[in-house]
Amino acid sequence: MSIKIENLTFKYSEGTQFETKALDNINMEIKKGEFIGIIGHTGSGKSTLIQHFNGLMKPEEGDVIVEGKSLKNKKTKLKLIRQTVGLVFQYPEYQLFEETVYQDVAYGPKNLELDEKEIKKRVKYALELVGFDYEEIKDRSPFDLSGGQKRRAAIAGVLAMKPEYLVLDEPTAGLDPAGRNEILGQIEKLHKKSKITVILVSHSMEDIARLVKYIYVLNKGKLHMEGTPKEIYSQSEELKRIGLGVPQIVDIMKELKEKGFEVNTNIFNIQDAKNEILKVIRSNENV
Repeated sequence: MSIKIENLTFKYSEGTQFETKALDNINMEIKKGEFIGIIGHTGSGKSTLIQHFNGLMKPEEGDVIVEGKSLKNKKTKLKLIRQTVGLVFQYPEYQLFEETVYQDVAYGPKNLELDEKEIKKRVKYALELVGFDYEEIKDRSPFDLSGGQKRRAAIAGVLAMKPEYLVLDEPTAGLDPAGRNEILGQIEKLHKKSKITVILVSHSMEDIARLVKYIYVLNKGKLHMEGTPKEIYSQSEELKRIGLGVPQIVDIMKELKEKGFEVNTNIFNIQDAKNEILKVIRSNENV
């Protein structure tokens, strides 16, 4: 099963002088269990695309098929689609409003009209999934949490709906380095522990390089390229041409290579770079 995008085209202000083609004949398939990155600069169509994944925006041209259900079919129940595909927008902590973390995370399950036992089970499950101690956090005010903790609590509110796909739109936006690392670490653990399909939307090449296994690159509403991180980041000049660039560590490894160090330049994150540099240093010490 999957989320399948077929020839999706979307225009804003269609038929007016302000008409803009936000998406232009997009085709992709996101299968269950995958960890996908969608990257592109501001205005590339990322946010418009992901709002089609759970029916917040309905396809005008082309189709979106979620678990075999076409969003163009009037019989498709959007409520079920939105339970299947959980969407976390930028700055989700701004939507926290209840007196306690428990009440905030329970809000979605309550709207599903579940019984109290199931609601409690889901809240505990979701909070622990994002790295919280349930007993320690459940009665705290969400407004007393740190920036990274607030964001994790907001993500837990989506996870309590038990989606099969989790879409995260710029999940590290506005966070300090500690909060950024906290969120990325929890997203990585979440995917490994729950096997949920994660779709990470970002313009940060470092975030994408650290986590995902396959990348879609959008540019001016078109699917510009797709492939593994190795395939995408090896095209550094093309990425720079469309205003994206590459993770800084890619340029650093290339510079080291140019200066005579026998390092592998197909490295895209800091930990792998550290291991590679240490390996080269130790090799030279043994010469």
